[in-house]
Amino acid sequence: MRLLIVTLMTIMLSLSGLATSSAAPIPDYAKWGIIAVKETQTKYNVDILDYKHIGRTSLTANQSREQFKLWVRGKDGKEFAVYVNVDFNPSTQQLKKVQFSESDRH
Repeated sequence: MRLLIVTLMTIMLSLSGLATSSAAPIPDYAKWGIIAVKETQTKYNVDILDYKHIGRTSLTANQSREQFKLWVRGKDGKEFAVYVNVDFNPSTQQLKKVQFSESDRH
């Protein structure tokens, strides 16, 4: 399942230059969503069940934050939410940091 999500997101990004007027545009946060998914999989060793973009916040002139909620399942079968903050420089698109917090609530 996680491979499918990562593959689909990668394809979406790679096709962004080939989009036609009838195709839906690739959202600005897609790049950061891929990073959120990959970093969560690496940190927690989980399967991604669901993914939600919460929104973007401008922290300073040189730093913005994309927020995501990922619903995951651990190898022990436990399901929980991971909130992921991806901080980056909006001008240079340079990744600054990735932060995680867990919740057992939907």
